[in-house]
This record gives sequence, C-alpha cells and structure tokens, in this order.
Amino acid sequence: MTLLRANFLLLPVAAALAGAFAAPARADSLIQLYEAARGYDATWQSAKAQYDANLYRAEQSRAGILPSANLAAGVTRSGFENTVPAADRSLGSQTGTISAVQPLYRPANFATWEQGKRQVELAQAQLTAAAQDLIIRVSQAYFDVLGAQDTLSFVQAQKTAVNEQLAFAKRNFEVGTSTITDTREAQARYDLVIAQEIAAENDLRVKKLALDSLVGRPDVTPEPVAVTPGAPAPAPGDINVWVQQGEENSPSIQQAKTSLEIAQLETEKAKAGHKPTLDLTASYNVTRNPNGTTTALAGTRSNTSTVGLSFNLPLFAGFATQNRIRETLSLEEKAQADLEATRRNVAQAVRTAYFGVVSGQGQATALEAAEASSQSALDANRLGYQVGVRINIDVLNSQSQLFQTKRDLAQARYNVLLGRLKLRQANGTLLPEDLTRLNALVVN
Repeated sequence: MTLLRANFLLLPVAAALAGAFAAPARADSLIQLYEAARGYDATWQSAKAQYDANLYRAEQSRAGILPSANLAAGVTRSGFENTVPAADRSLGSQTGTISAVQPLYRPANFATWEQGKRQVELAQAQLTAAAQDLIIRVSQAYFDVLGAQDTLSFVQAQKTAVNEQLAFAKRNFEVGTSTITDTREAQARYDLVIAQEIAAENDLRVKKLALDSLVGRPDVTPEPVAVTPGAPAPAPGDINVWVQQGEENSPSIQQAKTSLEIAQLETEKAKAGHKPTLDLTASYNVTRNPNGTTTALAGTRSNTSTVGLSFNLPLFAGFATQNRIRETLSLEEKAQADLEATRRNVAQAVRTAYFGVVSGQGQATALEAAEASSQSALDANRLGYQVGVRINIDVLNSQSQLFQTKRDLAQARYNVLLGRLKLRQANGTLLPEDLTRLNALVVN
C-alpha cells in the first residue's frame, strides 16, 4: 500500500502533459500558419480578387476627364449612268477620319473621378477588414487545436489517476480494508473517463481538420504557447483610448465614412444635370475618289481639319434631374445614418472586447487559485481515505474537480490571448505583427 501511495503521489501531471506537448519534428508557429492561409484560404483570395477588381473599376473613372480619340474609315462603290450624253461609270470613294475630344468642363465627370478615388480607399478598408478577419480565423483555429490537445492530455492524465485509484481500491478490497462499493465507484469513474477520452480525441481530430483546411496543409501541428500566469492587462488601460483608436482605425468606420463621401459626390453628379458642358474637339478627314465623282471626271482627294469648342446647356429633362437630386440627398442621409450606426457598433464592440479580456484575466486568476485549492483538496481526501475518514468517491470527485479546473484554466488563458487579438480587431489596429509577438510565448 505504501508503494502504491508513493506511485500515486509521484504521478506527474506535468510529465503526462509534456508527452503530449513535446514539439514534433515540424511544428508551425501562428505567424507561419497565417502566411500559409494567405496563400490558400478561399475567403481571403476572394477578398483580394475583389480588391483588385475595385481598383481597376476605380481607375475607369478617370476616362471621363481624359481625352478620347477615334479612327473611322470607309470604302464605298457606286455606279453612275447618264443618258444625255450617254455615260456609264463606276465610282469609288475612300474616307478616313480621326477625331479627338478633350472635356474642359464636365462637372459630372469630375465628380465621378473623385468617386473613383474614394472607391480605392473603400477597397483598401475592405481588404484590411478581410486581412484582420483572416488573422482571427487562423488564431481561433490555432487555439482551438491547442485547447483540444490540452483537454485530451488532461483527460488522459485523469484516466491514469483514476486507474491508480481503481487499483488502490481493488487492493484494499482484497485485504479487507474497504468495501466493494469503492471498487465499483472507481470502475464507474474510470469508464466515464474512457468515454470522455474518446470524445476528446474526436474533438481534437475535428479541430485539426479545421486548421488543416484553413491553411491548406495536412497534419498541421501548432506550436504550443506558454500559458504562464499573471498576464498583463490591456495597454493602454483606459477603455476610452481604445474606443478613440477604433474611431480612427476601424475598417468598418472607414468604409462608412468613404461611403458617405461617395454619396455626397453622387449628389454633386446629380446637380451637374443642370450645368453646361464644354468640350474641345478636333478632327482630320481625308476623302479620296480615284475615279472622280459625278461632277468631276478626274480623281480627287480632299483633306479637312477642324478644331472647335462644343457647348451644351441642358434646358429641360422632364423633372428627371430634380428628382434625381432628391434621391441622392436621401441616399446621402442614409449613408450618414449608417456611419453613425457603425460608430456606435464599433464602440460597443471595443468595450465588449476590452471587458472580455479583463474578465478573462480575472477568470484565469481565479482558476489559478482554484487549481491550487483543488490540488490541496485532493491531497487531503487521499490522506483522509487512507486513514478512513473519507471514502473513495470523495477522492474521485476531487480528482475530477482538479482536472476540470486545469482544463478550464488552460482554456481561459487561451481565451485571453485570443481576446487580445479580437480587441485589436474591434478597434482596427490588428496587424500580422501581433501574431509575431505571440511567438515569444512559444514553448521551447
């Protein structure tokens, strides 16, 4: 019994976890997996392609203020018959014209050009949001795998401990110092832990498949991170500073602001329906008649060049322009309301994420204390069981509480790390460099 007691007390949970956490031949850091996902994830690739398309579409808006040129050419053949005097001729004509137009004053075109510039800003904000979303999705999958590995390791460690307790109960029953109830209770708890182990193995398998499909590589093994106690609070510690950073950096707010500016320019375009336009025009025409014309027997060639101004003033369009202006003003008002709603949502999201990190840190601290208390309770129940003041179920319950606390503590620490990334996503300051900082926490 003394030997079993010594073996039980020397059961190193940390050693059991070290076997599961031992770095394999190829373990990938969070930043490495993020870079892999950038080259594989379909959602990110779609966002990048949309960004490129938006840039090209925005560039098209310049066409309205740049000169345009056209080249036209034609060949005709006609028959000519005259009765007095009798004549029958076949006439050919060859023409070529090159023309150019340079807009000088077209308010609608210039407003469209300004909208194109805003479209570039809008596309950049959308791509930034997609990049931050990819960071969070990779991080979530990364920590999900680590959490599932922890859960499986803790369940396996609990299985070892319960198996030791089962053997201890059987030995006591054989020597007559305990009842069969202790053995059956330990057997029931062991069977339960076996079921939990099967569920944990399947959960880890599913989480690893999710990470593999995200980064496009099979059998990805994330590097464990050091789940050290006492993580520092978010810096700065003033939540209003985080909210202010969100106002300045949030991609959602930037998109809403840009959409409002585009709506305002759309109103300017509508108002341009009442304004005149002025274009500079130029053309050069060559007409050649090799066989002459109906009035000339010899072949002819004429060259004509023109330069001028084209002025157009809208007078009446059936009230279409007035109603278009009213429509764009309403859309502008909608964009303003959308911007205000986005600001409120971002501020709320920042506050929620900030308090989530603070709360998570508090939970982790409380669970650290609970872990120490659970360990003390388990030791006390083991001793009490040996001296006969505790029963086997008390020891089993203490074991279960200890390993559950360890699982909750590990998950809470991961949630704090992920919560910090989500806080930066909420206020728009999340960058890939934040993943690099996490590499400092990698277990060597």
